[in-house]
Amino acid sequence: MDFLETYYNTFSEEERLLSQHGQVEYLTTMKYIHEYLPETNNARILEIGAGTGRYSIPLAQEGHTVTALELIGHNLDVLKSKLTGSESLEALQGNALDLSRFGDNTFDMTLVLGPMYHLYTKEDKIKALSEAVRVTKRGGCLLVAYCMNEPVIIRYVFGKDNLQSSLAMITNEWHCKSGPKELFELVRTEDIAELDSHVNAVRIKLVAADGAANYMRDKIDEMDSHTFEKFMEYHLSTCERPDLTGASDHTLDILRKL
Repeated sequence: MDFLETYYNTFSEEERLLSQHGQVEYLTTMKYIHEYLPETNNARILEIGAGTGRYSIPLAQEGHTVTALELIGHNLDVLKSKLTGSESLEALQGNALDLSRFGDNTFDMTLVLGPMYHLYTKEDKIKALSEAVRVTKRGGCLLVAYCMNEPVIIRYVFGKDNLQSSLAMITNEWHCKSGPKELFELVRTEDIAELDSHVNAVRIKLVAADGAANYMRDKIDEMDSHTFEKFMEYHLSTCERPDLTGASDHTLDILRKL
């Protein structure tokens, strides 16, 4: 946890999602949250790894009852500082691997939009996913975010001439190896499918949350509003294509509990 605390005490995830290229991931994720929320104005939502509240707070402001669970104290403090008191939002410190404070079949929707980035063993990933499924109501949806392997190989290893310094951290199959000091666990689409096979849920969609946005972030940040609107139209029309999801920096695995 020390590596994560150091990272999130200095890096602003909020600013990343507010940048124009970061808006691609945010707008895409919010689109699918709204698409799979139950048809009610007051759904009960759990966000595991809520960060500084970029998703939890707007959802609470829409009238939903939100529980925001966050591991890092600094992030939780920032989230709480943004609350006005009018939102139906409970902010708690906690770990994705232990949701024992919540009963089975409690939430209409569960969001896991960060924890899978920082779990490095298959056992921990299955545990976190199983816990998220357990607390979700039968028929309810889960949205689970992952960081993908191929963009790092393409943009960092080759795009930034880091091949020689990176070889020790890459398998013969070009899969990046990572641990807590590397901060981010990188997966492929088949890795996500394998995790899904261990839980009582079925995949609805696997979505490229940001698609090409991080490959061309400078260009996207320079776009005028009309061009950015058209880029979003393109992105949202292609983000479900299976030939593109593995090359996205972030994917969104959308599951329904059986």
